[in-house]
Amino acid sequence: MIAYIIRRILYAVPILIGVNLITFVLFFSVNSPDDMARMQLGTKRVTPQAIQMWKHDHGYDKPLLYNAAQRGMDRFTDTIFFQKSVRLFVFDFGRSDSGRDIGSDIRQRMWPSLEIAVPVFVVGLLTNITMALLIVFFRATYLEVSAVVLSVVLMSISSLFYIIAGQYLVGKLMHLVPISGYAGGLSAFKFLVLPVVVGVISGIGSGTRWYRTIFLEEFGKDYVRTARAKGLSEL
Repeated sequence: MIAYIIRRILYAVPILIGVNLITFVLFFSVNSPDDMARMQLGTKRVTPQAIQMWKHDHGYDKPLLYNAAQRGMDRFTDTIFFQKSVRLFVFDFGRSDSGRDIGSDIRQRMWPSLEIAVPVFVVGLLTNITMALLIVFFRATYLEVSAVVLSVVLMSISSLFYIIAGQYLVGKLMHLVPISGYAGGLSAFKFLVLPVVVGVISGIGSGTRWYRTIFLEEFGKDYVRTARAKGLSEL
């Protein structure tokens, strides 16, 4: 297992480098540094001097991938790709156009996102597995057919509908939780409960169908038939 984990981590390195390089090339194929300068300066009659000054101030006056004017490794390091993109691998996200530290913004705002994502993942996983097991247990019955139809209906509804309906019913009509906002500590619960519930409900349809398919495949395996033949209960 340890060797497998190490091998997968090593495989991830060239994949991340390739994705980084392809994303960089695609981005600058559409947006040149001059185009970025014109967009940020926001003036119709911007001068070439203003464009050059903006590129120099933000580090976009260098070549993209190869700097022939430099020597040695500087030919590769004194480029936009190395200065702006390679640094992501050491979690140096640089600064935004307004001067804010992007890494600081991520560290500050990641915790509210995790407080929603982790409960949605855990509760949703347990709910989907439980529902799928119940459907498989009552397979070839009307209960299974009804559950599959309900799952298809749930997964056919847009997640945006769940969000709007949840905010309108629970937040505006019932006034049980705030519609928006956030607070730290224990006060965060009232702001998190609605997004978590909506996230779990919106994923029940697809998640239940997915795990039902997996469990149905496993129920036909030899080890399951052997255990059943030896008298092991279905529960």
